[in-house]
Amino acid sequence: MESQLRTIRILLVGDHALFLAGVRSLIEDDRGLTIVGEATNRAEALRWAEQRPDLILLDLDLGGEFGLDFLSELLQISETSRILVMTGLPDPELDLRAVRLGASGVVSKTVKAECFLKAIRKVHAGEVWLNPTLVAAVVTDFQRRRPAKRDPEEEKIASLTARELEVIACLNEGRRSKQIGERLFISEKTVRHYFTSIFDKLGVCDRLELIIYAYKHGLTKIPATSSMEQAKPLPH
Repeated sequence: MESQLRTIRILLVGDHALFLAGVRSLIEDDRGLTIVGEATNRAEALRWAEQRPDLILLDLDLGGEFGLDFLSELLQISETSRILVMTGLPDPELDLRAVRLGASGVVSKTVKAECFLKAIRKVHAGEVWLNPTLVAAVVTDFQRRRPAKRDPEEEKIASLTARELEVIACLNEGRRSKQIGERLFISEKTVRHYFTSIFDKLGVCDRLELIIYAYKHGLTKIPATSSMEQAKPLPH
């Protein structure tokens, strides 16, 4: 019950007034969310980041500035904050760069309101928010760079148990630890133990790296385009 009452503190970074008005209204109507600061440029964003918000909603297009140019600085100032990047037109290369710089997710400005709120909550909970197009771009990038020889990761993959492969498959479906446990009839604590074992065997650090690793080495399939990209856009 305590976790349900916890308010997610959000820093909103962007300079598109009409779009931000829609985001602001959406957040203010949700009791579990609150805006603790707003910034329209790099200097303001870095100053507000010192307040250590739970989540930073970062628009890449800031008029004369570019959000990715100071994304890493935001994380250095507030190591506990998570960043959810907001984008307009699809650009897999920029989205991929954002993730590499430390963003926990990328959400399109055209998704419907409930999906936007879901992205905020998932990223705040420590999960990642990647649309299928970005996942496909990540996989393609890995495959293009991979040399045409025997995959050195085969031994690592072969060490995975059948149950660990099931856990990876559930993660690919977007399930959280509790949901994975319910699906596999095991406790949430056991699920976390499986993730620890998987991370050690594959040499990955977190769930984002695991998702990318799984796609790269064929442990899971790239999901079909999500319906979340086909809904009514937020006001802008």
